[in-house]
Amino acid sequence: MAEFVRLEVADGVGTIRLDRPKMNAISVQVQGELREAAAEASERDDVRAVVLWGGERVFAAGNDVKEMADLSYTDMVRISSSVQSAVTAVARIPKPVVAAVAGYALGGGCELALAADVRFAADDATLGQPEVLLGIIPGAGGTQRLSRLVGPSKAKDIIFTGRFVKADEALAIGLVDRVVPAAELYDAAVAWAARFATAAPWALRAAKESIDRGLEVDLDTGLEIERQQFAALFATDDRTVGMRSFIDNGPGKAEFKGR
Repeated sequence: MAEFVRLEVADGVGTIRLDRPKMNAISVQVQGELREAAAEASERDDVRAVVLWGGERVFAAGNDVKEMADLSYTDMVRISSSVQSAVTAVARIPKPVVAAVAGYALGGGCELALAADVRFAADDATLGQPEVLLGIIPGAGGTQRLSRLVGPSKAKDIIFTGRFVKADEALAIGLVDRVVPAAELYDAAVAWAARFATAAPWALRAAKESIDRGLEVDLDTGLEIERQQFAALFATDDRTVGMRSFIDNGPGKAEFKGR
């Protein structure tokens, strides 16, 4: 039984809930529990979309600095893959994932939010990558995912300075996709995720993999990834159901079975 991270499922939406008092610091144990929760969310057929949620007070204030303070270079060589793999496990969930960012999402917490497909932020949320102020750099994908999301110049400004980014600026630069009143944040994220509870899961998976993998390669290779995913969906029952429903009843009325 996980101590600090749990998966809660209702009506097709799985919530990966971080709950480590006081600030959801991401320790080695939390990293392991995040990997387990991501694997469970990936495998369960009753989970069609995922919300990342740290509670109303804070998303995650960063990796556990106290745990890292006395580590040597060789210690970090040994465990650094754990730091990255927890975030990567969330990024690789083959379903739509939305991060609901309340309070602080700093350092490793910001990197976890970056692993989501979209980010909703409370109007009083604060994001940032302040690792340079500790004499290090982001180590769980921040230098890579942030630059891909907001562009290299803005990412360098945020990472070089270690400054905090308020919700309004985060929205303006594309770091978050929607800003809502804090009291409405979780419900807004769940409502977004719930849109996919009756969608075609194999099509969503193919779309996500095509986009994510395509960003890692040149255009021609990305187009080939898309072509293969597109053709593969013609082996699914949902493709037959979707096209037949469109012909008979018009768009948006298909009842997909997830096969």
